[in-house]
Amino acid sequence: EGQLAIQTTEVSDAEMIGKLQAIAAERTSKKIYLRADGAVAYERVAQVMGALNAGGSNEIAFLTDAKAPSLGAGDTSNSEGNGG
Repeated sequence: EGQLAIQTTEVSDAEMIGKLQAIAAERTSKKIYLRADGAVAYERVAQVMGALNAGGSNEIAFLTDAKAPSLGAGDTSNSEGNGG
């Protein structure tokens, strides 16, 4: 199971909401940036999002790794075979 961290500090599931609420109380923006590597199951990401919502954060933005696979983005070849 992946480790949770706020910035670079690892936190347990049990302490995450309290820490996020304390941080949110000091900020004007409610936006939270969530990053998960490819090995993390979607269910786990959904659990963390639920915890973020429970902690009062409802503006969640996903961060992606610039080195991640492109899934064909920028590929100029035509995979449909119609001579493109």
